Amino acid sequence: MALRTAGSVLVVFLWSVAVALGQNGWSVTYTKKSICTLKGSTVEMSCSYTYPSGTVTTNFWFTKKYAVENYVNLRKDPDYKGRVIYRSDKTNGHTLTITDLRESDSAEYKFRFITDQTGGKYSGYPGVTLSVTDLQVKVTTTWWSTTLTCSTTCILTGNPTYIWYRNSKIVQGASSPSYTVYFKTEDRFYCAVKDINSPAVSVEGHSYFHVTYTHQRICTLNGSSVDISCSYTYPSGHTVSETIWYTKGKLNEAPQILSPGYGGRVEYLGNMQSDSILRITDLREEDSAEYKFRFRTDQTTWEPTFPGTTLTVTGLQVKVTPATVTEGQKVTLTCSTTCTLSDNPNATYIWYKNGHVTNQSISLFLNPVSSEDAGRYSCAVEGHEDLPSDEETLTVTCEDV
Repeated sequence: MALRTAGSVLVVFLWSVAVALGQNGWSVTYTKKSICTLKGSTVEMSCSYTYPSGTVTTNFWFTKKYAVENYVNLRKDPDYKGRVIYRSDKTNGHTLTITDLRESDSAEYKFRFITDQTGGKYSGYPGVTLSVTDLQVKVTTTWWSTTLTCSTTCILTGNPTYIWYRNSKIVQGASSPSYTVYFKTEDRFYCAVKDINSPAVSVEGHSYFHVTYTHQRICTLNGSSVDISCSYTYPSGHTVSETIWYTKGKLNEAPQILSPGYGGRVEYLGNMQSDSILRITDLREEDSAEYKFRFRTDQTTWEPTFPGTTLTVTGLQVKVTPATVTEGQKVTLTCSTTCTLSDNPNATYIWYKNGHVTNQSISLFLNPVSSEDAGRYSCAVEGHEDLPSDEETLTVTCEDV
């Protein structure tokens, strides 16, 4: 079975294990015993049939039979007016199509045919059981999240994928029937299968355990200070009793708790209610790590499982191109870092020669270079002149005469 749209309509096509019913050369073979599909969609039910002799003069589908031989042809049933299509083929196949399905269409559908022979009548029992369901969003709330589930009264045939919307914008596509919200919001959510939508629901008023980090990544200079911050929420009725910042251990290493005052370089800032800031001073390259936050309330301790803030501490290094310098060449000096500085991605650098400022630019160009350019060069980020690079000696070789 596959799902596809015709225009904006969900269509269910069924080609699967046949259900054969019959006796003495009479039979009806349905392609499916049961179907579950959505309200507002379109469904197709197919069968093939056999008979011992004669010619078929009449065939139709029905769900109602009021008395002996009083079968209600589905195409003439006022409940299905304008929504039923019959299609036959040359090999005794027949397909019923019903559009704009309603929950009241849930029933057992049977195929009947009549030949020109005496007593040549046959109905295929049992038929195809059709269940028509709508989409509903069920809300399940815990302390840390709300799970929204796209619910139906039966299992949709064909295992379709679900799309989740938040205020009419897709937030999760081609996914499972569940979506989890970890934050307080007044937004409205709904799910869809193809073009069939559920009613929207709101999770307004719910608060959960959640941490939101201000930055996923920070790159900063060796010797500088950094503020790593986050905001956090928790259910009403809880009181925060402790906040903890720590570094995620590498491999089998245990997490390193960073208590205020740790190593004389750690400070906690924030209001102990909804936000926290970890300040680390005199940064070193070994401080590069993933930093995470957890907090304890008077009722529980909560620790997020998702990534924290990754801190990379970099030094400055002067790189000389080309590595061997001869008078008359074009030489470029670059102030290099191992990552792009977060607070100054387009940094301007101060250049020093023998300890004295010589230029202010991203790179230092010496074109053409001369023996007078030889010396000790260093660089610093503008605004962080107190954190210069190590000096790099430029040696200029005289051209051969």
